[in-house]
Amino acid sequence: MKSNLYVGLVHHPVYNKDFDIVTTSITNLDIHDIARSCKTFGIANYFIINPLITQEKLLSRIQKFWNSEIAMKYNSDRVDALSIVKYAKTIDECRKNIKNQEGENPIIISTTALQRNGQIKFQDINSIMSPVLLLFGTGNGLTEDIHKMSDFVLTPIKGVNNYNHLSVRSAVAIVLEKLTSEK
Repeated sequence: MKSNLYVGLVHHPVYNKDFDIVTTSITNLDIHDIARSCKTFGIANYFIINPLITQEKLLSRIQKFWNSEIAMKYNSDRVDALSIVKYAKTIDECRKNIKNQEGENPIIISTTALQRNGQIKFQDINSIMSPVLLLFGTGNGLTEDIHKMSDFVLTPIKGVNNYNHLSVRSAVAIVLEKLTSEK
């Protein structure tokens, strides 16, 4: 597995159920569960991308608790998982943070539940030598503009029937497992 793989959970711009472009709220479940998946599969950092100062403050309060001695005694595994969580206001800020860590811009791969032309397959990601930023969308998914600015769009997860609306927490876990198992 690539040790220079990053995950970004995008809260803006994303679609709502009516395909309006919105900003979604950070949720405690997404913070914790995605951090645990990212830590399990060796992700360098998990970025929560949200432009709202109120949401940044919410994340900061949660991180403050999980950086305390009480948290370490309560659940050291959770403290370890949350240690890779970072905040960025925008995808561009996230990209700059990764460039500062890696010395080069990451290849950006967006995710979607929709089939599109020219999507990259899971097994092809491991052949990319540059750092990779995998973007996942909240709400009803990433906007078309994000897919256009990405270097690649990942092929969707396929289930056993036509229903395809996973929670983002489940989608991240499945994608990361597929990336580690498909060589």
